[in-house]
Amino acid sequence: MGNQGADGTAGRRATGIVLAAGAGTRLGLGAKALLPYRGRPLVESVAGALLDGGCREVVVVLGAGAPDVATIAELDRYRVVINPGWRSGMGSSFLLGDQTADPADHLLIALVDQPGLTRATVGRLLASHRPGRVTAAAYRRRDATDGGESPGQVAAQEAGLLRGHPLLIDASLRQSVIATVTGDAGARGFLRAHPDLVDEVDCSDQSTGEDIDTPDQLRLLG
Repeated sequence: MGNQGADGTAGRRATGIVLAAGAGTRLGLGAKALLPYRGRPLVESVAGALLDGGCREVVVVLGAGAPDVATIAELDRYRVVINPGWRSGMGSSFLLGDQTADPADHLLIALVDQPGLTRATVGRLLASHRPGRVTAAAYRRRDATDGGESPGQVAAQEAGLLRGHPLLIDASLRQSVIATVTGDAGARGFLRAHPDLVDEVDCSDQSTGEDIDTPDQLRLLG
């Protein structure tokens, strides 16, 4: 399953990218990577889900509070890089992750503030992926937005699903996606422009897909 595409082609590998550079300003609790989750920093849970779910390697992109995160969190299993320009937005961390990953790999992009991410979700995305496409986790949830819905996302909402993370980007699409990354948008621009290239996989049985942006969402940490 994990390191091969849905067509079984040998050598189809994925590098997981954990975008973990955010300061969590609205939460006022310091770097999001260090939010407590099941007794450990949240970044450990997210990175572990990517590696244990089938990614060949995991790159953890740190920024805000990087020295503290590197000291407190156990990240020895992963490749850790620090984004000095993290204040410019998530896009710069996305670009650094892409630059760090093996150019032959697919990229599986995850957010550090998504505590519900499981290895089963990761494995499902890797197993469902089709060559030349983007494979996205989707969840039965109507209370969040992606900052504007594409036609494909509207269709998914009508089916009761909303696209979220993680997001698996085919190796053949990496350059095209990277060309659209700016500010805090990540891959959003590419996804809006190419809804026909996106396959959404229902992962609602694993979690709601929510991330932690506001104090009321701290309930997700359990």
